[in-house]
Amino acid sequence: MAIFAKQAYRDGLGVVSLLAARFALAAVVLWAIVAVRRVARPPRRIVVACLALGAIGYSAQAGLFFSALEHIDASLSSLLLYTYPALVFLAAVALGRERPTPWKAGALLLASAGAALVLLGGGGVGLKATGVVLALGAAVTYTTYILVADVISGRVDAFLLAALVTTGATVTFFAAGTAGGSLDLGAGWTWIVAIALLSTVLPIVTFVLGMQRVGPATASIVSTVEPVVTVALAVALFGDALGPAQVLGGALVLAAVVALQSRGVSVRPRVAPDHAAAVAPARTPAREAA
Repeated sequence: MAIFAKQAYRDGLGVVSLLAARFALAAVVLWAIVAVRRVARPPRRIVVACLALGAIGYSAQAGLFFSALEHIDASLSSLLLYTYPALVFLAAVALGRERPTPWKAGALLLASAGAALVLLGGGGVGLKATGVVLALGAAVTYTTYILVADVISGRVDAFLLAALVTTGATVTFFAAGTAGGSLDLGAGWTWIVAIALLSTVLPIVTFVLGMQRVGPATASIVSTVEPVVTVALAVALFGDALGPAQVLGGALVLAAVVALQSRGVSVRPRVAPDHAAAVAPARTPAREAA
């Protein structure tokens, strides 16, 4: 997704226009899937909550992350965003949803050390304060989004939830673009379609199908290749340069995610159109099967 976004910016597409079109197209496809599956309609309050989740929470996260891509490398943006699993765990402990253990604390230290190496190990290469703040802001916002989504994810079909979230986000970005006069959809449609279908709809559908075959824990661990793929593509296509310390930092962040998952800690989102684990089954974080 970060790679496609960089290409869209080069074609002259702005952040708001890109996200408005991306969520609108994804919502259309997801509603078609919901119609085919004949999903039961949840209570009105759940529908409203899901729409608000997309209109406020997810749109904020997406806006911050895509804005970060305007300032720093795709590889760094993705690695910084991937501090969110540790942030989810830390917040879950504070809220009483998780019990702190030495293993979990060690994983949190790994993630923190990794993030620090990513930030400090580049010697200023591809690193701008504005981009860093935006990417870390996306991680913090994403953490809040996940914790809120976890409360309602068990009350609605996963595909319907994704459709409602993308619909809410669509309304937000079209309203923002119209009010600010920045909505321009005359360019970049190749990348819009790629982001909507390959980086939004396809991950949701394939994760559901894969999870049914190997279980949520295994599927979540496998999906930690996401930032690794982004970094590899960014280096190959854009020449993004990561120093040895930043490579080590990224490895530590990923190691922390795998460590948390291997001990049964859910650090993946239940509902996130951007990420493969968007529709994991509803379980409280402390009870996720290993």
